[in-house]
Amino acid sequence: MSAPTSGPVVTTTGVTRTYGSGTSLVQALRGITLEIQSGGLTAIMGPSGSGKSTLMHILAGLDKPTAGEVSLGGTRIDNLGDNDLTKLRREHIGFVFQFFNLLPMLTAEENITLPLSIAGRKIDKAELDTLLSTIGLADRRKHRPAELSGGQQQRVAIARALMSKPTVIFADEPTGNLDSQTSIEILTLLRTAVDTYGQTIVMVTHDASAASHADRVLFLADGEIVKEMSGGSPRDILAVMEELSAR
Repeated sequence: MSAPTSGPVVTTTGVTRTYGSGTSLVQALRGITLEIQSGGLTAIMGPSGSGKSTLMHILAGLDKPTAGEVSLGGTRIDNLGDNDLTKLRREHIGFVFQFFNLLPMLTAEENITLPLSIAGRKIDKAELDTLLSTIGLADRRKHRPAELSGGQQQRVAIARALMSKPTVIFADEPTGNLDSQTSIEILTLLRTAVDTYGQTIVMVTHDASAASHADRVLFLADGEIVKEMSGGSPRDILAVMEELSAR
């Protein structure tokens, strides 16, 4: 699988997001400016209500900012219409969710190749075989989700995201529904996607252990990026989270 080009793949300038008005006004994001570089794993953390999920949704084109600019893969996306956004997400974005979001009637292999099929793109059998081997599911390719464990289903979801070679993968609490050992296996797979395939991944998580696998951790509080850490142990990351929660 080919690696994306170097440089920033996601950028924001002065992004704000508000909901409601008057006394009911909520400022979810307050002027976020950042760059996500190619070929790295970035974790976004913060207390409940800090704006981390809102930020991910805006970066992925699932929501629009109230003000500011967002670019992905060199294309400004905050002013795109729905049809153009759908096309951009199909071509440039992969998603991994907490609850897998697999289609129950399809096999593991069919779930992995579904985005390519929808887009009318040719499926490279050799690449599919290699990917199934990489995620350790070559012998489970014909099994449906109900016949797979939670960890195996998440591996299928990651492979589905990787198969289309997106510019960036957004992972929303990818280990939130898994036990600790399975979580480690999934995080190791995400690191392999970065280190071996040059994939860019942005992960929202509340888990300090999960964030410790990232190259970069962004900490949000009250809609602002208040701290950034390169690497860091779970203990270091948890200390920052405790500090933010006490604010």
